[in-house]
Amino acid sequence: MNTLDTYAENTWCPGCGNFGILNAFKKAIVKLEEKGINREYIVISAGIGCHAKIFDYLNISGLYSLHGRDIATIQGMKIANPELNVITFSGDGNAMGEGLAHTIFAAKRNFDMTLILHNNGVYALTTGQYTPLSEKGWKGPSTPKGSVEEPLNALAIMLEAGATFIARGFPGKQAHLTDIMVKAIEHKGFSFIEILQPTVAYNDTWQFYRENTEILEKEPKSFDEAMKNVKRKDKLPIGIFYRIKKPTFHEELYGNWNPVRNRISREKRFQLLKQYLT
Repeated sequence: MNTLDTYAENTWCPGCGNFGILNAFKKAIVKLEEKGINREYIVISAGIGCHAKIFDYLNISGLYSLHGRDIATIQGMKIANPELNVITFSGDGNAMGEGLAHTIFAAKRNFDMTLILHNNGVYALTTGQYTPLSEKGWKGPSTPKGSVEEPLNALAIMLEAGATFIARGFPGKQAHLTDIMVKAIEHKGFSFIEILQPTVAYNDTWQFYRENTEILEKEPKSFDEAMKNVKRKDKLPIGIFYRIKKPTFHEELYGNWNPVRNRISREKRFQLLKQYLT
């Protein structure tokens, strides 16, 4: 796994759940390569925030993006070359706030990509403001008396939007999280993983998640069963909630066409341009 490391200094706070996400993803890459998915065909992106630093710490090709626009960035990569396995890392504010429209439409299209959501319930890079997924009553710099808003349910939104693979993981269960990542990336269609990510500096949920998460005994077999599980309040289930097969966006758009593999030569393009101009 050392070849996946970069020269960048890791500046996450000690004890942050992002370390667990990074380690699980590195293990997932190794397992994917054992299955024949070469890392040269894996590309990544990220938004802006503490979550996005993972881009600096992974020796994987890709492109940094703007706040909330990583979902659009990664779709452009896939449209340009459908042979790529495209993955984006996104914070809860990034994907469910600034980038919510991009997230919903990617799911609606069943775009062939994987979105890994670092859900820590806080804008940590800017020192602790509440996000669309923060619990009601959560206190921070922007809500010193507690947030008055009810949080969005990211998994329920993705189910309604049309995502074809929906899961939740927890960095405290490394092997389980790695397995989810591998299956999400292998899935043909829009894969969404919500990761319950403690952030020790502003929202330390390690103990809460250790006591209140439980691995699903079996994968739900229907939409209604999946929705019931993602809305549970007594416990936070982790695992795969929903997985179906459905045509992907790029297949519906242009079948087996690949703009990289099937592109015409520079000379031919000039010839065609000349014809059009004359």
